[in-house]
Amino acid sequence: MKIEGVRLYGADDLRLETFELPEITDEEILVRVVTDSICMSTYKLLKQGAAHKRCPKDVAQNPVIVGHEVAGDIVKVGRRWQGEFRPGEKFALQPALNYQGRLDSPGYSYRWCGGAASYCIMPHEVMELGCLLHYGGDAYFDASLGEPMSCIVGGYHAMYHTNRQNYEHAMGIRPGGSVLILGGCGPMGLGAIEYPLTMERRPARIVVTDVDEGRIARAKSLVTPERAAAAGVELVYVNASGEAGTAESLLALTDGKGYDDVLVFAPIRPLAELGDALLGFDGCMNFFAGPTDSQFRVLINLYNCHYTSTHILGSTGGNTDDLRESLRLSAEGSLRPAVMVSHICGIDAVAETVAMLPQLRAGKIVSYPNLHLPLTAIADFEKLGRTDPMFAALHRSCEAHQGLWNAEAEGILLRSFGVAAGSPEVPHGV
Repeated sequence: MKIEGVRLYGADDLRLETFELPEITDEEILVRVVTDSICMSTYKLLKQGAAHKRCPKDVAQNPVIVGHEVAGDIVKVGRRWQGEFRPGEKFALQPALNYQGRLDSPGYSYRWCGGAASYCIMPHEVMELGCLLHYGGDAYFDASLGEPMSCIVGGYHAMYHTNRQNYEHAMGIRPGGSVLILGGCGPMGLGAIEYPLTMERRPARIVVTDVDEGRIARAKSLVTPERAAAAGVELVYVNASGEAGTAESLLALTDGKGYDDVLVFAPIRPLAELGDALLGFDGCMNFFAGPTDSQFRVLINLYNCHYTSTHILGSTGGNTDDLRESLRLSAEGSLRPAVMVSHICGIDAVAETVAMLPQLRAGKIVSYPNLHLPLTAIADFEKLGRTDPMFAALHRSCEAHQGLWNAEAEGILLRSFGVAAGSPEVPHGV
């Protein structure tokens, strides 16, 4: 069958193409991709090409489909999986496979499996590892955003503190403590602000810094201090470009005690060093933002590591349990992945959008690989709606949902392009 997809051939070589997808084997599952949210990790893959740890060395000869934040419909099920999956049901994907110790992952490593394609084939290892999840939610984009949100969930679960009497590690952030999120008003930061408000063992205080006043204002309007206060958490936003962002000022917010948990959301050396400097006794810092530079190094205070038991870690991705937790919280309405979304697009805009990600400084971009649509900001729906009835309807829907992308808006978009949600017909030739 002929499909459209965005494939990587090497560093800075990403192409939208029409190509043949082979017939599935008894070990595989054919899916239609409805949503694939675009990740900065794909930009890093684009810049590194075959040098990327997850990218095959022969990518120039056997290009891979990019995109790993995937949700859609199951179309055809190989014989092995017919008792577990059925055509027409929705799915979510956990792409961090770690199958038999390999780093292969959908969106990085496979010729026929990636989110930036109208259809793709799930290889047997995805199902063997339980990484193809049944999804019963209304919105496909929520399932796509479950993957980046699972990275945030995993990042919080990876934090730890120690007990000097028995040396046991207490996993997770310190209940009733202070959390510092540095560079935290981007899309992933917004999820990191919202998630701890859902925790049973939540912090008493969350301090979020950024240097862009527009991003701070948007974050404050979406995850408000009042919403946090209702959950028993003090939420403070700080513009770090001024005096309030100095180490002394940030430390003063903890009465000089320092922070129990620090998450660094931008791969910037001074930011990581600031986080280390602001750790309190037995404090833990998670360098969450993955750098593109494989030689990225910073100065860490080992005196504090020795005498005040500070800890440094890095986390990347989440596991299947993290994804299940994210999807559950989203279904309950206590976690809103939509706070991350600022743009939508079709498959024709994906390659250019990935290449422009650092310059865009956008929130999460949700792509719809079975339609063609330029990269479009939710903030522009009202203006576009003056001449386009679809955008007028999208604007009304988003306005009714605190300015957020939502299931109703997604349905309007899909119907406008003739894409039926659920129970997709098997394409000709499958």
